[in-house]
Amino acid sequence: MLAGTEVKSLRAGYASIVDAFAQEHEGEIMLYNLHIAEYGFGSWTNHAPRRTRKLLLHRVEIARILDKLREPGIALVPLSLYFNDGWAKVELALAKGKREYDKRQAIAQRDADREIARALGRHLKGRTRA
Repeated sequence: MLAGTEVKSLRAGYASIVDAFAQEHEGEIMLYNLHIAEYGFGSWTNHAPRRTRKLLLHRVEIARILDKLREPGIALVPLSLYFNDGWAKVELALAKGKREYDKRQAIAQRDADREIARALGRHLKGRTRA
């Protein structure tokens, strides 16, 4: 459920789903930490940028999502925000976090890529160092 100034701000492209996530609250699905900037031409009716928003879903959809969310390690995250026939939509995904060994592999790969980039940069500048 969005306020009028939120819709106007969304249409202008002033939204960020970086830290957003969804959870069950009293039988409903709520979206937390979705940042929709205040509408520039709004007045005292402007909205709070990071307020909790209720997602409008059918009961069957809510039940299906809640069944999946009850499994350990599963989170509900938004992937995108878009408009369809004048309605603001959010695309949600059920996500499972990385395991500890996956995290170590990702960190090792990132460190290796960084070292390769440094070596390549030094080589291109004419400074070769071992």
